[in-house]
Amino acid sequence: MNVVAFNGSARKNGNTAILINYVLQELEKEGIETEQVQLSGKKIRGCIACMKCFENKDQRCSVTDDVVNSCIEKMIDADGIILGSPTYFANISTELKALIDRTGMTGIANNRMFKRKVGAAVVAVRRGGSIHAFNAINHFFFIGEMIVPGSIYWNMGFGLDKGEVEKDDEGVNTMKVLGTNMAWLLKKIHG
Repeated sequence: MNVVAFNGSARKNGNTAILINYVLQELEKEGIETEQVQLSGKKIRGCIACMKCFENKDQRCSVTDDVVNSCIEKMIDADGIILGSPTYFANISTELKALIDRTGMTGIANNRMFKRKVGAAVVAVRRGGSIHAFNAINHFFFIGEMIVPGSIYWNMGFGLDKGEVEKDDEGVNTMKVLGTNMAWLLKKIHG
């Protein structure tokens, strides 16, 4: 089994990556392979509404000049998908929104190709707006017919400066429990 995590932060190895790593560490303890893909610095743009994915039905986005199709390949190959984002103006980053829009549309166009994969949201936040960001990510999972495990609180950690989420004991623990629950669910599904 394997899980791929996408860090939608513009800040490479920042608070979002740190929180994702706590989830991945718990998965790895359970023998599940993990990978974190950082979207920072990578070319990615939003959906152009061409609807070619519905015509082509080739599990690809028709826009080929950025990283989205390589991300789609990783999602197809994974048993679980984690999407992480900082909270920007009470929402997710534009990079993660672009990834969600294009992979989501391609997934729906190709017979809901992410159906029954396990999905989990991870959100870094300075103070407020994280619930909206958390919901935005979960909407992607739910419309794709994915299965979403819970934790002991909503999957968020508080911090502004790089590394500051390490001081949020509840947030760190929430990520660890999320990883444990995700591993349990994956093992139940894949027996």
